[in-house]
Amino acid sequence: MAERVIPIVDHRAPVLSPSRFTQAPSPAPSGTLLDARGRPLRDLRISVTDRCNFRCSYCMPKEVFDKHYQYLPHGDLLSFEEITRISRLFLAHGVRKLRLTGGEPLLRKHLERLVEQLALLRTVDGRAPDLTLTTNGSLLARKARALKDAGLSRVTVSLDSLQDEVFRRMNDMDFPVRAVLDGIEAAHAVGLEHIKVNMVVKRGTNDHEILPMARHFRGTGITLRFIEYMDVGATNGWRMDEVLPSAQVIERLTAELPLVPLAATAPGETAKRWGWAGADGRHDPSLGEIGVISSVTQAFCGDCNRARLSMEGRLYLCLFASQGWDLRGLLRGGASDAEVEAAITGIWGQREDRYSELRASLPADTAQTGKRRIEMSYIGG
Repeated sequence: MAERVIPIVDHRAPVLSPSRFTQAPSPAPSGTLLDARGRPLRDLRISVTDRCNFRCSYCMPKEVFDKHYQYLPHGDLLSFEEITRISRLFLAHGVRKLRLTGGEPLLRKHLERLVEQLALLRTVDGRAPDLTLTTNGSLLARKARALKDAGLSRVTVSLDSLQDEVFRRMNDMDFPVRAVLDGIEAAHAVGLEHIKVNMVVKRGTNDHEILPMARHFRGTGITLRFIEYMDVGATNGWRMDEVLPSAQVIERLTAELPLVPLAATAPGETAKRWGWAGADGRHDPSLGEIGVISSVTQAFCGDCNRARLSMEGRLYLCLFASQGWDLRGLLRGGASDAEVEAAITGIWGQREDRYSELRASLPADTAQTGKRRIEMSYIGG
């Protein structure tokens, strides 16, 4: 086995100033903003904290994120009012979905107050945004009711195994599976709809849990999604031989539980959908569906419509980005809405990111190019 090297990095640098985009007049938002490759802006993922109570090896390995790790002081984080203002301006540019992430977003105190503010916003066609949250589920049981009452639309829970020993080893904090399952049940009980469970599949670690996870969630109304282990950031010790391609996940599933392919629900959707087949070989909606996210083996950069906002107000245009744009500086520097809108227009308009399409042609160690990628725990998944 190859030696695992954990680099010590500052995953918050470098940062770019968007001020040059605010100098020239910019047309008012039209509700459709295209990047340099013709991709519209539709999805804003908002990280609300850089802290997490898990130490999953593929995201926040304990060797780096230990008791000495320096997290951002609270004053550096965007306030709820600043997040709401930025979200309102992104919605004017055509964003339809707002996803709250972390770190672990439920560690941010009084998060339901932010949810309440965001739920009052409207898209360009007058609808409430699709307001969702991704969590490790550890605090969901106690927070589900408040989040639902505040206006949260949906929730996605990360769960990598049903086997307690495996799950405790993967989260590296000895946290039990049962507590996460309790959170999922609480979310369902309070009426949160379209609950999703994300499983990062790592060959040799938890791939034996694919079928048990499928059996457990089949017929529950919960969508299980299998995610290829990704080379995000610089600290997770990623190796290609630990990736189990989604095609092999489907092969394992269909050997026991027949599936049929389903159409995408929206342009830019990251997961390929599969429905559980009934006795007649057709999709049985009562059994539900699964999804596979194949960003390593089947790049979906071509219609990627997502931007990511860090907890300190830096805008990133790709999960694999190496630099971000400082929107907090505009907000706290007294910029008008029109100036912030102009910055969003300029930043997105010059976007050409397509890392997953280029992965095979890039150096294995991005440090050699001087462009370390940002950590997933900093900008969410």
